[in-house]
Amino acid sequence: MKKIGIAPLTNLSLVDKVEIRINNYIKENKLKVGDSIPKEMEFAEALGVSRTVIREALSRLKTIGIVESKKHKGMVLSQPDFIHNFEKVIDTNLLGDETLKDIFELRLVLEMGMVDLLFARKTEKDLEELELIVSKMEENKKDSTIFALENEIAFHGKLYKISRNKTLQRFQNILLPVFQYVHNHKLKDAENYLYSKKFISHRELLNFLKKDDIKGFRKGLAQHLEPHFERVLNTTF
Repeated sequence: MKKIGIAPLTNLSLVDKVEIRINNYIKENKLKVGDSIPKEMEFAEALGVSRTVIREALSRLKTIGIVESKKHKGMVLSQPDFIHNFEKVIDTNLLGDETLKDIFELRLVLEMGMVDLLFARKTEKDLEELELIVSKMEENKKDSTIFALENEIAFHGKLYKISRNKTLQRFQNILLPVFQYVHNHKLKDAENYLYSKKFISHRELLNFLKKDDIKGFRKGLAQHLEPHFERVLNTTF
């Protein structure tokens, strides 16, 4: 049987070590998506472990989408959908408070960081759709300075779509339930926040977009998100 150039293990009982070795083999040989990898028996002989251990390690890689079985080709490398794996973790509802807070903060950081994409990719149709969203908000609630989570979701969800970044949009969909949960259950007085600076409404943010005023929008968005940043920086979960 041919040698595949991979060092044997000293501890035969740890599947995670086999997984690390196989990952290293992929990197060291600069394999790409679509390339075949050695058979179970070849890995087993090179590493000095049983095929059962190899099979379990490869099963882990299959689960996260790194390898897949192809007819007549055996196992080949595939492009993993890392967001899909993230979705499955989020869906378990097993995340602790500290992790929930971290994810809540991540969403805020992403939103501030995508401003340049918004101004580079916004279209007149996007602005028209935002206008409809804002107008509906103003019709339903005369006092636009009162924080309302449903307004945040409608307006900011559209901002993610304007970015035209599919990964960002998928993150938005994943993080939204966490955002709602943390806001509703972990942050006190969510509906009664008093802004320390000038309140920036959705209408004003939309006007910055229409005027192509990126500096005004960036500053306005920071002020608009002040309740969230204030709470995460001053709240212990």
